Amino acid sequence: MLRCSLAVLATVLIPVTAPVAAQAATAQALLDALRLDDMVALMQREGLDYGADLGTEMMPGRDTAEWEREVARVYDLDVMVDGMSAAFLREMEGVDVTPLEAFFTSDLGTEIVTLEYTAREAFLDESVEEAAIARVVTMEEAGDARLEQVKDFVAANDYIETNVVGALNANYAFYIGMIDGGGINMGLTDDQVLSMVWEQEPEIRENTTEWLYSYLYMAYQPLEDAELAEYQALLQTDAGRAMNRALFAGFDQMYVAISRQLGISVSRFSGGEEL
Repeated sequence: MLRCSLAVLATVLIPVTAPVAAQAATAQALLDALRLDDMVALMQREGLDYGADLGTEMMPGRDTAEWEREVARVYDLDVMVDGMSAAFLREMEGVDVTPLEAFFTSDLGTEIVTLEYTAREAFLDESVEEAAIARVVTMEEAGDARLEQVKDFVAANDYIETNVVGALNANYAFYIGMIDGGGINMGLTDDQVLSMVWEQEPEIRENTTEWLYSYLYMAYQPLEDAELAEYQALLQTDAGRAMNRALFAGFDQMYVAISRQLGISVSRFSGGEEL
């Protein structure tokens, strides 16, 4: 290839790069329609709250301002957005995203994205989340039809299993980070870490199921049954499944990197080392 003349290279590359660039632009347009930047910003806010709680729990008496600066460094919004976007675009290479972009830029698609964002933002308030969980318990006892539709939606998209796996990966990365940080002598083998993480699986599964049902029940409440069914049908297409895989791959990569760095930070702060 390197021995080819510039003229030959031009004739080969021009017809190849044009559709690739167009596909990448369409995938980016889909990301914009999904409001990925806004959703990741919410995840950053969740992370900052979690980091503060983690510091209180694991390092009582440590300088709060110092730890908050470290948590803010770990949850760098630009790094989170750029990494997530790059992973999504990479995973979506070769996928025809035209029907996805058409749906998520439609009135119904825009409404769904807004509802998902608004509900997750509301869940930043613990009292709202607790009330939503309590409501789902009540609706389950009453045999609520919409809750059953939400459960079918979650099962069809394998959301529980995917989220549980992601949480386990993140927890494993956190422990490895603590070991690699060197501030705490944990003395654990890799098998022991895996065993510790796996022991958390039942609780993680229960909490994940509870959160997903309450969050999505709240988010999709304004939708008609037919509208939620249309959304589910879209996600069951090849393109819809590819989109979900790409999103979870990006989130998993993002959270694993953050969790490992948090583990390193906790280890070094606990060991008295200034970062």
